[in-house]
Formats: sequence, C-alpha cells, structure tokens
Amino acid sequence: MSTWPLEVHRVLHDEGVRQVAFVPDAGLSRLIDLCEADIAIHIVRLTTEEEGVALLAGAWLGGDKGVLLMQSSGTGNCINMLSLTKGSRFPLVMLVTMRGEEGETNPAQVPMGSATQQVLEAMGANVIRAESAEQIAQYLSVGLKRAYETNSSEAILIAQHVLGFKAFK
Repeated sequence: MSTWPLEVHRVLHDEGVRQVAFVPDAGLSRLIDLCEADIAIHIVRLTTEEEGVALLAGAWLGGDKGVLLMQSSGTGNCINMLSLTKGSRFPLVMLVTMRGEEGETNPAQVPMGSATQQVLEAMGANVIRAESAEQIAQYLSVGLKRAYETNSSEAILIAQHVLGFKAFK
C-alpha cells in the first residue's frame, strides 16, 4: 500500500492547512479519509470543483490556508473561476489526480486529461507534475510555500500511472 496519502496529510498538517475542499474521487479517497479524521482540518464536499476556488478565496481572506483536491476532468469546470485567482492574486493550491493519460480506458476522460496542464498554465497556475508517489508530498510542500508566500496559483498533478487505472466497461 502506498504511503503518499499519509505523507501528504502530514504536509497539510505541518503547513497549517485548515480547509480542504473536494469532489469525491477514488484516487484521493485515502487522503480524504485522513483529512476527515483530523480535527484541525475542516473538509468541504463540493458539488462541482469551481466552488472550491471561491471557497478557498474566502478561506484566505479569513486567514486560513486551504487546498482543492480534484480529478483532472474537474479542471475544465474551474476555467472561469481560475480567472479570479489570476486577476485577484490570491493563493490557490490544487492537488489534481490525472485521468485520460496513456492506458486510460474511459474515452470521456481523454480530452480534459490531455489538456489539464496547458489549461492550468494558461490561467496562470504554476504546475508541478508528480511522476512517482514519492514526489507528491514534496511537491505539495513546495506548492503550498510558494502559493502562500507569493499569492500564486499552484497545481500539483499526480500522474495517472501513480494511482493506477480504473476499468471502464
């Protein structure tokens, strides 16, 4: 069993993250469970990912650090709201599980999965791509520090091969 969710939770705790917003995602389920069990972290289940951008803007204005957890397909839902971070220069950290990469069996995941990095970069986000489980916590720590020191938008992408592939029937 991979330990990256434990390592990522430790980074969230150590960096003072108090709010975690997400649309449920199987690839992040263990991390979500750890955040739910942590009394120092307030979790917010979203109906759609763009709500998380606004929620975390409010968290920052209220003095909290937050992270948005989502799947790459959710990036498409956030495009308009990401203009808020670009224009207002508030920190936003996104941990994004990738879909639609080589080996994907669900064709509906391919278009957004193949465009995620370019879309995020076009909206002003700094993108770091984790190609191994060992990189995830380290890259999240870098992204959190940079976001909250420079009021930037940071996206840490977790390559699909790191989490495995879902069967699509």
